Amino acid sequence: MKRLLFLALCGCSLPTLLMADVVRLAPDIAWLNAAGKLKKITAFKGQPVVVIVARSPQDWTFRSQVGQLQKMYERLADKKIIFVAAFTKEPGRIKSNIPFVIAPDGPRVANDFDITGKFGIAFIGRDRNLDYVTNKVVPAQRIYDIVGASFVNQEKLRRP
Repeated sequence: MKRLLFLALCGCSLPTLLMADVVRLAPDIAWLNAAGKLKKITAFKGQPVVVIVARSPQDWTFRSQVGQLQKMYERLADKKIIFVAAFTKEPGRIKSNIPFVIAPDGPRVANDFDITGKFGIAFIGRDRNLDYVTNKVVPAQRIYDIVGASFVNQEKLRRP
């Protein structure tokens, strides 16, 4: 009886899951812009977001990830990506030509994305779907592939 009930519930919910546009909704991140106004990622719907969490801008994993981003920055800039940095221990200046937005509460961002170690990177698609999260430095080409393979882009390719 329990097995039959379980199968019935799965059968009813499966069509809803298959039709869902967003599989895993990304947490909303807020920051203060240059004018002191609070901005949120939800205001930039339709733009992919890359969130990097590290202890500080001097952390070697953060610097290594920024180096990988710089290798593809011109191609990534064409995709209008928003780059967010969240520091959990000490803030600082990022030495890069990439325009980063700094999240004011790094530990909260790390918690929201379930990043528990000293480093993590998350990719949010144009649809606000959390496409990929890892605690390893992601190579430049892989970053470009992840952004290009978002749910929205794949859906466009499937539709005639």
